[in-house]
Formats: sequence, C-alpha cells, structure tokens
Amino acid sequence: MSIDFNFFVTDENVWLQIISEKGTTCERPALFMDRDGVIVEEVNYLHRKEDVSLIPGAIEIIRRANILNIPVIILTNQAGVGRRYYSWKHFAEVQNEILKILGDADVNIDAVFACPHHPEARGPYFHPNHPWRKPNPGMLTIAEKKMKINIAKSWIIGDRASDIRAGANAGCAGGIHVQTGHGIRELEQNASLALANENFQIKILPSIAEAITELPLFMKSLN
Repeated sequence: MSIDFNFFVTDENVWLQIISEKGTTCERPALFMDRDGVIVEEVNYLHRKEDVSLIPGAIEIIRRANILNIPVIILTNQAGVGRRYYSWKHFAEVQNEILKILGDADVNIDAVFACPHHPEARGPYFHPNHPWRKPNPGMLTIAEKKMKINIAKSWIIGDRASDIRAGANAGCAGGIHVQTGHGIRELEQNASLALANENFQIKILPSIAEAITELPLFMKSLN
C-alpha cells in the first residue's frame, strides 16, 4: 500500500486515514496506540524511512488484535510537521515503511490519525490547544464517530503521560504506559499512574511486548 499524503491531510490540516472498515458494522473496543516509542523506536522527530525500526513485540501485539478483530488505531502528535522540521510527505514515507513492514509480517493497522498542531508551530499549524493534540481526546473521539468504536471498553498504549491522559479524557477503560521511548522517565510514569481511578485502569509495563499477557482486551472474550 502506497500512501498519497495529499489524500489523507484534511482541510483542518490533520492526518485522517482509515484503512479498514472493521469497526464500522458494530461497536467494538479498539486498541489505540501511540507510534514513536511504542510501535517504533524513538529517534526524535522521525521523518526518514531509513530510521524506522519496530520495537520487539509490536508485531505480535498487532497480530493478536487482528485475530481478535480488535481495531488497531495509531494516534500520533506530529509537532515536527507543525514546526516545519519535515513535511507531510516525509510523514507519509515513514508511514509507508511502517505499513510495509507490518504487511510483510501479515498484520494490519486499521487507522492512523496524526496532529501537527502545537503552540510553537508555524503557519496554519499554530494552535494554543488543538482538540486533536494529545492529551486532548480529539483523535479518539473522531475514531469513535467514524469507526463506531466502543470507547468505554477501549485501551490506549503510550510512552508519555499525555498519551494515557488522552485515553482518560476520551473515556477509555484504561491505559498502558510502556517504559520505552520517553516512557522510561520516572516523571512520565508517575504522571500516568496519577490518572488511575475506579473508572480508568493504569498498567506500567517494560515494553509493548508484555501487553500480550497484560492487556485486558486480550483476556476477555469479545464474542
């Protein structure tokens, strides 16, 4: 699959790419995942396909979700686009490479949402608090609307407290904070743990690989 970035960048200057219609026939819980530091190694402003390296366990997690018919949705802040460090063309090239690696392993992502807006961005990407930028829940709520996702039973995996907070703000069941990428920082872990309450579970795991046995979505029957 080759991505045409002109097709997926909307008039609101956000990336909205729905690859599969899996979740549109009935409401199903989704697995929301940050990209950098969770699925691929964090390299700071990833924009070259040559720098794409999947984190061990990412393919297995996505495969398990595919088997269980759980939509897998990537949510990524892309301040690098907003700051003009790189363009949507570079983002598309990286996404092409990620999807190629996953496709070669016979696993699939169902949607990708990306927000370039930032308080320090340039031009049309400047926004003091864009609803799509995590920790705001905009990317999750648009997925809920367009893909008929059951947010209340969905989970989010991220390496920053802002990822986990976005899930909490959207009304997800819980979040997994992985200790890869920025997630190794104790400050980020503590901020994620502070979000736990009776309606929102938090797990801290060494990496995405451990989610195969720890993610509640994989432990419950979805029939």
